[in-house]
Amino acid sequence: MTTTLPRTEALATVRGRRSRSSRGGAVGAFLLRRVIRLFWSVVALVTVVFLMVRMIPGDPVRNALGTNATAAVVEARRESLGLNDPLWQQYLSFWKGLLTGNLGDSFSLNLPVTAILEQRLPATLELAFLSLATVLVVSIPLGIVIAALTRGGRRPGLDVAYTSVSGLVAVIPEFVIGVALVYLFAVQTTLLPVAGRDGANSYVLPVLALSIGLIAGVSRIVRVEALTVFSQDYIRTARAKRMSRGRLYLTHALPNLVTPSLTVGGLVLGSLVAGTVLVETIFSWPGLGLTIVDAVRSKDFPLAQGIVLVYGLIVLVANLLIDIVLVCLDPRSTLKDA
Repeated sequence: MTTTLPRTEALATVRGRRSRSSRGGAVGAFLLRRVIRLFWSVVALVTVVFLMVRMIPGDPVRNALGTNATAAVVEARRESLGLNDPLWQQYLSFWKGLLTGNLGDSFSLNLPVTAILEQRLPATLELAFLSLATVLVVSIPLGIVIAALTRGGRRPGLDVAYTSVSGLVAVIPEFVIGVALVYLFAVQTTLLPVAGRDGANSYVLPVLALSIGLIAGVSRIVRVEALTVFSQDYIRTARAKRMSRGRLYLTHALPNLVTPSLTVGGLVLGSLVAGTVLVETIFSWPGLGLTIVDAVRSKDFPLAQGIVLVYGLIVLVANLLIDIVLVCLDPRSTLKDA
Protein backbone atom coordinates (compact mmCIF):
# COMPACT_ATOMS: atom_id res chain seq x y z
CA MET A 1 0.00 0.00 0.00
CA THR A 2 1.48 3.35 -0.95
CA THR A 3 0.82 6.67 0.60
CA THR A 4 1.12 10.08 -1.05
CA LEU A 5 1.68 13.42 0.52
CA PRO A 6 -1.21 15.85 0.36
CA ARG A 7 -0.85 18.39 -2.41
CA THR A 8 -0.12 21.29 -0.04
CA GLU A 9 2.60 19.37 1.77
CA ALA A 10 4.23 18.36 -1.51
CA LEU A 11 4.22 21.96 -2.72
CA ALA A 12 5.71 23.12 0.57
CA THR A 13 8.46 20.51 0.32
CA VAL A 14 9.33 21.56 -3.23
CA ARG A 15 9.35 25.23 -2.30
CA GLY A 16 11.59 24.52 0.68
CA ARG A 17 14.07 22.67 -1.50
CA ARG A 18 14.04 25.46 -4.07
CA SER A 19 14.54 28.04 -1.33
CA ARG A 20 17.53 26.18 0.10
CA SER A 21 18.99 25.71 -3.36
CA SER A 22 18.47 29.38 -4.19
CA ARG A 23 20.04 30.45 -0.89
CA GLY A 24 23.02 28.16 -1.46
CA GLY A 25 23.54 29.68 -4.89
CA ALA A 26 23.29 33.19 -3.46
CA VAL A 27 25.88 32.35 -0.78
CA GLY A 28 28.21 30.92 -3.40
CA ALA A 29 27.84 34.04 -5.55
CA PHE A 30 28.42 36.24 -2.50
CA LEU A 31 31.65 34.40 -1.59
CA LEU A 32 32.83 34.52 -5.21
CA ARG A 33 32.30 38.30 -5.28
CA ARG A 34 34.24 38.65 -2.04
CA VAL A 35 37.16 36.58 -3.38
CA ILE A 36 37.24 38.64 -6.60
CA ARG A 37 37.16 41.81 -4.52
CA LEU A 38 40.05 40.46 -2.43
CA PHE A 39 42.06 39.77 -5.59
CA TRP A 40 41.67 43.30 -6.92
CA SER A 41 42.29 44.74 -3.47
CA VAL A 42 45.60 42.86 -3.32
CA VAL A 43 46.54 44.16 -6.78
CA ALA A 44 45.75 47.72 -5.69
CA LEU A 45 47.63 47.22 -2.41
CA VAL A 46 50.77 45.94 -4.15
CA THR A 47 50.69 48.81 -6.66
CA VAL A 48 50.19 51.51 -4.04
CA VAL A 49 52.92 50.06 -1.79
CA PHE A 50 55.37 49.85 -4.70
CA LEU A 51 54.80 53.47 -5.70
CA MET A 52 54.52 54.86 -2.17
CA VAL A 53 57.82 53.44 -0.96
CA ARG A 54 59.63 54.90 -3.96
CA MET A 55 58.31 58.35 -3.11
CA ILE A 56 60.37 58.38 0.10
CA PRO A 57 62.98 61.12 -0.46
CA GLY A 58 66.66 60.24 -0.46
CA ASP A 59 68.91 57.57 -1.96
CA PRO A 60 68.50 54.22 -0.15
CA VAL A 61 71.77 52.85 -1.53
CA ARG A 62 73.78 55.88 -0.43
CA ASN A 63 72.09 55.73 2.96
CA ALA A 64 72.91 52.00 3.32
CA LEU A 65 76.54 52.27 2.17
CA GLY A 66 77.30 55.46 4.05
CA THR A 67 78.76 58.79 3.03
CA ASN A 68 82.27 57.36 2.60
CA ALA A 69 81.27 55.06 -0.28
CA THR A 70 82.50 56.20 -3.68
CA ALA A 71 80.12 57.10 -6.48
CA ALA A 72 81.28 54.06 -8.46
CA VAL A 73 80.45 51.70 -5.58
CA VAL A 74 77.04 53.30 -5.12
CA GLU A 75 76.26 53.06 -8.82
CA ALA A 76 77.34 49.42 -8.98
CA ARG A 77 75.12 48.62 -6.01
CA ARG A 78 72.14 50.39 -7.59
CA GLU A 79 72.68 48.41 -10.79
CA SER A 80 72.86 45.10 -8.93
CA LEU A 81 69.62 45.89 -7.10
CA GLY A 82 67.82 46.86 -10.30
CA LEU A 83 67.16 50.42 -9.13
CA ASN A 84 68.42 51.82 -12.43
CA ASP A 85 65.80 49.85 -14.39
CA PRO A 86 62.68 51.60 -15.70
CA LEU A 87 59.88 51.84 -13.16
CA TRP A 88 57.61 49.43 -15.03
CA GLN A 89 60.39 46.83 -15.12
CA GLN A 90 60.95 47.23 -11.38
CA TYR A 91 57.20 46.77 -10.88
CA LEU A 92 57.16 43.51 -12.85
CA SER A 93 60.22 42.29 -10.96
CA PHE A 94 58.45 43.13 -7.72
CA TRP A 95 55.44 41.01 -8.72
CA LYS A 96 57.73 38.16 -9.79
CA GLY A 97 59.41 38.24 -6.39
CA LEU A 98 56.05 38.22 -4.62
CA LEU A 99 54.79 35.22 -6.57
CA THR A 100 57.98 33.29 -5.86
CA GLY A 101 58.15 34.26 -2.19
CA ASN A 102 61.25 36.42 -2.67
CA LEU A 103 60.81 39.93 -1.25
CA GLY A 104 64.47 40.78 -1.67
CA ASP A 105 67.09 41.64 0.92
CA SER A 106 66.97 44.47 3.43
CA PHE A 107 69.33 47.30 2.52
CA SER A 108 70.07 48.18 6.13
CA LEU A 109 70.12 44.72 7.79
CA ASN A 110 71.54 42.68 4.87
CA LEU A 111 69.05 39.91 5.60
CA PRO A 112 66.22 38.45 3.50
CA VAL A 113 63.01 40.38 4.10
CA THR A 114 61.08 37.12 4.56
CA ALA A 115 63.45 36.12 7.39
CA ILE A 116 62.88 39.46 9.12
CA LEU A 117 59.12 39.13 8.73
CA GLU A 118 59.18 35.62 10.20
CA GLN A 119 61.14 36.92 13.17
CA ARG A 120 59.12 40.08 13.89
CA LEU A 121 55.58 39.18 12.76
CA PRO A 122 54.67 36.94 15.77
CA ALA A 123 55.23 39.80 18.22
CA THR A 124 52.95 42.12 16.26
CA LEU A 125 50.24 39.46 15.83
CA GLU A 126 50.30 38.69 19.55
CA LEU A 127 49.88 42.36 20.38
CA ALA A 128 47.13 42.94 17.80
CA PHE A 129 45.02 39.88 18.62
CA LEU A 130 45.40 40.23 22.40
CA SER A 131 44.22 43.82 22.01
CA LEU A 132 41.34 42.73 19.76
CA ALA A 133 40.27 40.10 22.29
CA THR A 134 40.46 42.66 25.09
CA VAL A 135 38.35 45.15 23.13
CA LEU A 136 35.63 42.63 22.30
CA VAL A 137 35.55 40.96 25.73
CA VAL A 138 35.21 44.31 27.54
CA SER A 139 33.24 46.49 25.10
CA ILE A 140 30.44 44.07 24.20
CA PRO A 141 29.32 43.34 27.81
CA LEU A 142 29.86 47.00 28.71
CA GLY A 143 27.68 48.21 25.85
CA ILE A 144 24.93 45.70 26.68
CA VAL A 145 24.96 46.60 30.39
CA ILE A 146 24.81 50.34 29.72
CA ALA A 147 22.00 49.80 27.20
CA ALA A 148 20.05 47.69 29.72
CA LEU A 149 20.47 50.32 32.43
CA THR A 150 19.53 53.30 30.24
CA ARG A 151 16.82 51.79 27.98
CA GLY A 152 13.59 53.69 27.66
CA GLY A 153 15.07 56.90 29.07
CA ARG A 154 16.01 55.36 32.42
CA ARG A 155 18.93 56.80 34.45
CA PRO A 156 19.54 59.91 32.31
CA GLY A 157 22.49 60.90 34.48
CA LEU A 158 24.30 57.65 33.72
CA ASP A 159 23.43 58.03 30.04
CA VAL A 160 24.96 61.52 29.85
CA ALA A 161 28.04 60.55 31.89
CA TYR A 162 28.73 57.43 29.85
CA THR A 163 28.18 59.17 26.51
CA SER A 164 30.44 62.09 27.47
CA VAL A 165 33.30 60.03 28.92
CA SER A 166 33.28 57.34 26.24
CA GLY A 167 33.10 59.95 23.47
CA LEU A 168 36.11 61.75 24.92
CA VAL A 169 38.20 58.62 25.47
CA ALA A 170 37.36 57.24 22.02
CA VAL A 171 39.04 60.15 20.22
CA ILE A 172 42.31 60.05 22.19
CA PRO A 173 45.05 58.68 19.89
CA GLU A 174 46.84 55.49 20.93
CA PHE A 175 50.22 57.19 21.17
CA VAL A 176 48.87 59.77 23.64
CA ILE A 177 47.50 56.98 25.83
CA GLY A 178 50.81 55.15 25.45
CA VAL A 179 52.85 58.16 26.53
CA ALA A 180 50.55 58.69 29.52
CA LEU A 181 51.00 55.04 30.54
CA VAL A 182 54.78 55.33 30.22
CA TYR A 183 54.75 58.44 32.40
CA LEU A 184 52.53 56.77 34.98
CA PHE A 185 54.35 53.43 35.16
CA ALA A 186 57.94 54.50 34.40
CA VAL A 187 58.21 57.94 35.96
CA GLN A 188 55.70 57.84 38.80
CA THR A 189 55.80 54.13 39.64
CA THR A 190 57.65 50.98 38.58
CA LEU A 191 54.76 48.54 38.76
CA LEU A 192 54.98 47.35 35.15
CA PRO A 193 57.75 47.24 32.52
CA VAL A 194 57.45 49.89 29.83
CA ALA A 195 59.88 48.52 27.24
CA GLY A 196 60.62 45.19 25.59
CA ARG A 197 58.80 41.89 25.32
CA ASP A 198 59.86 39.85 28.31
CA GLY A 199 57.19 38.04 30.30
CA ALA A 200 53.44 38.43 30.66
CA ASN A 201 53.73 41.80 32.43
CA SER A 202 55.35 43.38 29.37
CA TYR A 203 52.11 42.88 27.40
CA VAL A 204 49.91 44.86 29.78
CA LEU A 205 50.77 48.44 28.85
CA PRO A 206 50.97 48.03 25.04
CA VAL A 207 47.66 46.16 25.04
CA LEU A 208 46.05 48.86 27.21
CA ALA A 209 47.40 51.61 24.96
CA LEU A 210 45.83 49.96 21.92
CA SER A 211 42.59 48.93 23.63
CA ILE A 212 41.37 51.79 25.83
CA GLY A 213 40.18 54.12 23.07
CA LEU A 214 38.69 51.30 21.02
CA ILE A 215 36.82 49.89 24.04
CA ALA A 216 35.12 53.25 24.46
CA GLY A 217 34.24 53.53 20.78
CA VAL A 218 33.06 49.95 20.26
CA SER A 219 30.98 49.92 23.45
CA ARG A 220 29.10 52.97 22.16
CA ILE A 221 28.27 51.11 18.93
CA VAL A 222 27.22 47.98 20.84
CA ARG A 223 25.03 50.10 23.12
CA VAL A 224 23.17 51.61 20.16
CA GLU A 225 22.66 48.17 18.61
CA ALA A 226 21.55 46.73 21.96
CA LEU A 227 18.98 49.51 22.45
CA THR A 228 17.56 48.65 19.03
CA VAL A 229 17.35 44.96 19.95
CA PHE A 230 15.76 45.73 23.34
CA SER A 231 12.97 47.65 21.60
CA GLN A 232 11.95 44.65 19.45
CA ASP A 233 8.61 42.91 20.01
CA TYR A 234 10.12 39.53 20.90
CA ILE A 235 12.10 41.14 23.74
CA ARG A 236 8.93 42.78 25.07
CA THR A 237 7.16 39.43 24.84
CA ALA A 238 9.95 37.72 26.78
CA ARG A 239 9.75 40.39 29.50
CA ALA A 240 5.98 39.99 29.66
CA LYS A 241 6.51 36.28 30.33
CA ARG A 242 8.68 37.19 33.35
CA MET A 243 11.81 35.72 31.81
CA SER A 244 14.90 36.23 33.98
CA ARG A 245 17.24 39.03 32.93
CA GLY A 246 20.20 36.71 32.51
CA ARG A 247 18.32 34.38 30.19
CA LEU A 248 16.75 37.31 28.34
CA TYR A 249 20.08 38.95 27.56
CA LEU A 250 22.08 35.77 26.91
CA THR A 251 19.61 33.78 24.83
CA HIS A 252 17.59 36.51 23.09
CA ALA A 253 19.57 39.74 22.94
CA LEU A 254 23.19 38.58 22.65
CA PRO A 255 22.76 36.34 19.55
CA ASN A 256 21.25 39.28 17.67
CA LEU A 257 24.29 41.40 18.53
CA VAL A 258 26.81 38.94 17.11
CA THR A 259 26.54 40.18 13.52
CA PRO A 260 27.15 43.90 14.23
CA SER A 261 29.86 42.99 16.75
CA LEU A 262 31.75 40.91 14.18
CA THR A 263 31.40 43.68 11.60
CA VAL A 264 32.85 46.19 14.06
CA GLY A 265 35.56 43.66 14.93
CA GLY A 266 36.85 43.78 11.36
CA LEU A 267 37.11 47.56 11.52
CA VAL A 268 38.78 47.36 14.93
CA LEU A 269 41.43 44.97 13.62
CA GLY A 270 42.37 47.45 10.90
CA SER A 271 42.70 50.20 13.49
CA LEU A 272 44.78 47.95 15.74
CA VAL A 273 47.16 47.05 12.92
CA ALA A 274 47.72 50.73 12.19
CA GLY A 275 48.04 51.56 15.89
CA THR A 276 50.78 49.00 16.49
CA VAL A 277 53.25 51.14 14.51
CA LEU A 278 53.24 53.95 17.08
CA VAL A 279 52.61 51.81 20.15
CA GLU A 280 55.49 49.45 19.35
CA THR A 281 57.77 52.46 18.94
CA ILE A 282 56.72 53.91 22.31
CA PHE A 283 57.18 50.63 24.19
CA SER A 284 60.20 49.38 22.17
CA TRP A 285 58.17 46.33 21.19
CA PRO A 286 60.20 44.08 18.84
CA GLY A 287 57.54 43.77 16.16
CA LEU A 288 56.86 45.02 12.65
CA GLY A 289 55.72 48.45 13.83
CA LEU A 290 59.11 49.34 15.27
CA THR A 291 60.84 47.74 12.28
CA ILE A 292 58.90 49.74 9.68
CA VAL A 293 59.77 53.01 11.41
CA ASP A 294 63.46 52.10 11.15
CA ALA A 295 62.99 50.96 7.54
CA VAL A 296 61.41 54.27 6.49
CA ARG A 297 64.10 56.26 8.26
CA SER A 298 66.84 54.34 6.45
CA LYS A 299 64.99 54.32 3.09
CA ASP A 300 65.02 50.52 3.14
CA PHE A 301 62.67 49.87 0.18
CA PRO A 302 62.39 46.07 0.33
CA LEU A 303 61.79 45.91 4.08
CA ALA A 304 59.26 48.77 4.11
CA GLN A 305 57.40 47.21 1.16
CA GLY A 306 57.26 43.80 2.81
CA ILE A 307 55.95 45.12 6.12
CA VAL A 308 53.25 47.33 4.58
CA LEU A 309 52.12 44.42 2.42
CA VAL A 310 51.85 42.17 5.47
CA TYR A 311 49.79 44.80 7.31
CA GLY A 312 47.47 45.22 4.34
CA LEU A 313 47.05 41.48 3.78
CA ILE A 314 46.20 40.91 7.44
CA VAL A 315 43.34 43.42 7.21
CA LEU A 316 42.06 42.15 3.84
CA VAL A 317 42.12 38.46 4.79
CA ALA A 318 40.58 39.15 8.21
CA ASN A 319 37.69 41.02 6.61
CA LEU A 320 37.14 38.19 4.13
CA LEU A 321 37.00 35.67 7.00
CA ILE A 322 34.53 37.88 8.87
CA ASP A 323 32.32 38.07 5.76
CA ILE A 324 32.37 34.26 5.54
CA VAL A 325 31.45 33.90 9.21
CA LEU A 326 28.66 36.46 8.87
CA VAL A 327 27.11 34.77 5.84
CA CYS A 328 27.20 31.44 7.70
CA LEU A 329 25.60 32.87 10.86
CA ASP A 330 23.05 35.18 9.28
CA PRO A 331 22.82 34.58 5.52
CA ARG A 332 19.60 36.57 4.99
CA SER A 333 20.84 39.85 6.49
CA THR A 334 24.33 39.51 5.03
CA LEU A 335 23.13 38.76 1.51
CA LYS A 336 20.56 41.55 1.70
CA ASP A 337 23.27 44.09 2.65
CA ALA A 338 25.82 42.77 0.13
